[in-house]
Amino acid sequence: MASSIHNAPFTSLFLHFSSLLLLLLLLLLLFPCCYCSDQSLALTCTTQSSILPKNTLYAHCLDLPRLRSYLHWTYNPANATLDVAFIAAPAKPTGWIAWAINPTSEGMLGAQALIAYNLGNGSIGVDTFNVSSYKGVLPSRIAFDVLDKGAVAAGDGTIRIYAKMVLGGGLGSVVNHVWQVGGSVTNGVPNMHQFKLENLNSKGKLDLMNRSGGDVVEDGGAVQIIHGVLNAVSWGILFPIGAIIARYVRAFESADPAWFYLHASCQVSGYILGVSGWATGLKLGSQSKGVVYSTHRNIGIVLFILATLQIFALFLRPKQDHKFRVYWNVYHHGVGYAILVLGIINVFKGLRILEPGDKWVTTYITVISVLGGIALFLEVVTWIMVFKRKSNKSTKPYDGNGA
Repeated sequence: MASSIHNAPFTSLFLHFSSLLLLLLLLLLLFPCCYCSDQSLALTCTTQSSILPKNTLYAHCLDLPRLRSYLHWTYNPANATLDVAFIAAPAKPTGWIAWAINPTSEGMLGAQALIAYNLGNGSIGVDTFNVSSYKGVLPSRIAFDVLDKGAVAAGDGTIRIYAKMVLGGGLGSVVNHVWQVGGSVTNGVPNMHQFKLENLNSKGKLDLMNRSGGDVVEDGGAVQIIHGVLNAVSWGILFPIGAIIARYVRAFESADPAWFYLHASCQVSGYILGVSGWATGLKLGSQSKGVVYSTHRNIGIVLFILATLQIFALFLRPKQDHKFRVYWNVYHHGVGYAILVLGIINVFKGLRILEPGDKWVTTYITVISVLGGIALFLEVVTWIMVFKRKSNKSTKPYDGNGA
């Protein structure tokens, strides 16, 4: 009883500290939403009339949601002709930009593309490409008649493609369109673009008769975001919190057995979210033909296996006085720390792949730093408690009865 009273200030301090932690984590997770802004909004398609060729006026324009790109177009349904201007900056000055209509699907394969690239002599070339494979493609005829085409480089680093083409009456006024940027060209052939989130999801449906119909299709991007959030919260936050509870809260005698249920709740919740994130990762892997992130995937598989073993080990936990309990503890702690380290590493690898923006990376680094600071603080508190307990035992008077 005296020991519980003696530890009461520490327990109260921990509870207050935990409340502040949860509040801080909530604010950190919500804060990026307060200032997430798309830099491409600094320039909109409606302000670009002065930079279009011969001050051409197009019926519609659209700020594309990926790759800081802009599209201007006029469609004449009477003869199915499309006048189009596409503006974007290549990934590097020596790179290329592309805009395409895909008459058969929503992705890159089958796209009938206009690709503009730096010729290396200060001029810009533009060609048509029938994208029939994921490997390198050569300039070729496309399914549409191109009546006119051209491209120029601008002082702001962008390239502007202009074209007039006949789409044909069977295509309709709502089309699948794809746009892309790359960083290099070899002998007039664009090299592979990057596989960032923006590159993989620069596609959509375009209503040629109505600007409001130009929204991008976000299904693949939404799954990637869900995958990232689930894994960051589970492996990257809940598991570390569970480890902190197991190591430090159990030191407070008044917290027994509450610490165990808190620890188990964090780990089980983290496991459920982590498995959900792992499943979305498998789905993304099956959809991303030709795009494989081997290290990220392999670490994810190892995490799933270790976490599953850890959860099942809870049902096989020997009692405190069992002779095998010490071995179980070594196993449980070893696997737990392996999950902790691998989980954080894989979150950072996922952030590098997803590239959601510096604000999200900074937010996660801040969360992990806060958890690390709390762990360091509790480590000091725990050692102080251990020394005080040893001191109290060594100074306790002998009562003559061996008690």
